[in-house]
Amino acid sequence: MHAFRSHTCGALTEAHVGQTVRLSGWINRKRDHGQLVFVDLRDHYGLTQCVADSSDDTFAAVEVTRLESVVTITGTVLKRSDETINTALPTGHIEVRIESFDVQSAADTLPLQVNSDTDSGEETRLRYRYLDLRRTRPHDNIMLRASIIQSIRARMVAQDFTEFQTPILTASSPEGARDFLVPARLHPGKFYALPQAPQQFKQLVMVSGFDRYFQIAPCFRDEDSRADRSPGEFYQLDLEMSFVEQQDVFDAVEPVIRGVFEEFSDKAVDQEFVHIPFADSMLKYGNDKPDLRIPIEICDVTDIFRGSGFSIFAKAVDNGSVVRAVPGPKCGSRAIADRMNSWAQSEGAPGMGYIIYGEGEARGPVAKALGPEKAEEIRQATGVGDGDAVFFACAAESDAATLAGRARVRIGEEQGLIDPDVFRFAWIVDFPMFERDETTGRIDFSHNPFSMPQGGLKALEEQDPLTINAWQYDLVCNGVELSSGAIRNHLPEVMYKAFEIAGYDASVVDEKFPAMINAFRFGAPPHGGIAPGIDRIVMLIADEPNIREIILFPMNGKAEDLMMAAPSSVDDAALAELHIRRAPVPKKT
Repeated sequence: MHAFRSHTCGALTEAHVGQTVRLSGWINRKRDHGQLVFVDLRDHYGLTQCVADSSDDTFAAVEVTRLESVVTITGTVLKRSDETINTALPTGHIEVRIESFDVQSAADTLPLQVNSDTDSGEETRLRYRYLDLRRTRPHDNIMLRASIIQSIRARMVAQDFTEFQTPILTASSPEGARDFLVPARLHPGKFYALPQAPQQFKQLVMVSGFDRYFQIAPCFRDEDSRADRSPGEFYQLDLEMSFVEQQDVFDAVEPVIRGVFEEFSDKAVDQEFVHIPFADSMLKYGNDKPDLRIPIEICDVTDIFRGSGFSIFAKAVDNGSVVRAVPGPKCGSRAIADRMNSWAQSEGAPGMGYIIYGEGEARGPVAKALGPEKAEEIRQATGVGDGDAVFFACAAESDAATLAGRARVRIGEEQGLIDPDVFRFAWIVDFPMFERDETTGRIDFSHNPFSMPQGGLKALEEQDPLTINAWQYDLVCNGVELSSGAIRNHLPEVMYKAFEIAGYDASVVDEKFPAMINAFRFGAPPHGGIAPGIDRIVMLIADEPNIREIILFPMNGKAEDLMMAAPSSVDDAALAELHIRRAPVPKKT
């Protein structure tokens, strides 16, 4: 018999009754009944109940061994009596009578409870992540993640994509986030950067003559944490295709994403991935990652308020503000209206105006000031009925969209309008190529600087930059952005002109993107791609609210690895070898 196990802890059934077996694992739980001690032995595969009698030589050792100690048990498989069968376990019809009990590794007193779903707090869980991962839910999440990645790989290969590995040490480039820098010992004063994404490399793979590339790629960005974004590093399904248009990318990605969600979730998966222009998304949903499970669409009612009797909004409109109306199904009460107003104030807005509709009339200060005809126009525009309300956001366009979008989500949540058992997908398309920085007034890229503008060089030369759309797209699911992508620019003259509009002269392009701009001079195919986020896909399928729940060894919100004590200090000798001098930390005033 093998030294540690003849079977795993999830393998034994009634077919093994009478056999002598050997199991190894962790003591998940013990129940001492005086004359009997029951041990639930757990390994990666499952759990088996084992039992020792007070007359057994093993009884004393079993009694004193702590939970989470690693032990090897040899014994005979017995059938449980009918009243003790546990149908919740695959091994619930049997138990193992302990005849030999060997402690492989004794556990100290535990800092967190492994055999329950009790949350010991994030700091404890992350500091002792190897214990936390023994718990059922985190363990299952990581196995789900592994299975999803395996499925994605198989689906990509089935579509004739080839997996390549791109470099981890590369050059720093202005791609929108802070780089993680690595000092170059052999080149004093110079630094490598960890890639924010394999963006340039995957485009160069296409220029190199390969046709369909993919990679489960690690990406590194020195950004703050939030619930759907891990600080420091994340993984994405990075892919690129040659000789394609936008729809070709969609046709390649949709079966992979739809198939994975259908394979690993019991929820319904919408078959249609709707296309929504960016401008429409901002107007109807208040953001570019709409949750389409909420049956509410925002509408613009600026013209109804222009010159109206509701002077606060009318004056704001004259000064350039817009008014967005958010339908409120089943919100037709003063109590709900007051709650929405207070909520808006907590969001930093002056408040939210409202109209309540019921019994054939419109009620509230806004309705009174507007008059019945304009109140009816609003009702017709928003499609509300008796018992409903309409809420208003009046501000500069971007601020009004943001407040209205958040109000839409809040109404959906409070009124139970969000179907929790469905995944709804959307492609957000026609992103603006450029945007104006509200602080500096300068024009900059609004999305990916390597995207092809719609209209090509002609558009860059002849159009107002703020009217140019790019062949850029995002994939959104249930209000979560899963990925961004684009049909890439592959022409040097287009690249130079696009960067010139954003305030970068040709020397900057030559210095920051030498490989890309030089490669384009030697024949580059039209190409495009996308990069769905692995972490967010798993988070949605696992139905976890925080992305750290589906990452093997995550950092905390301060970008600290509490388990490994990273980041850590290094001694002066190591710094000297890297030609780095430690600067004093400025004192806080």
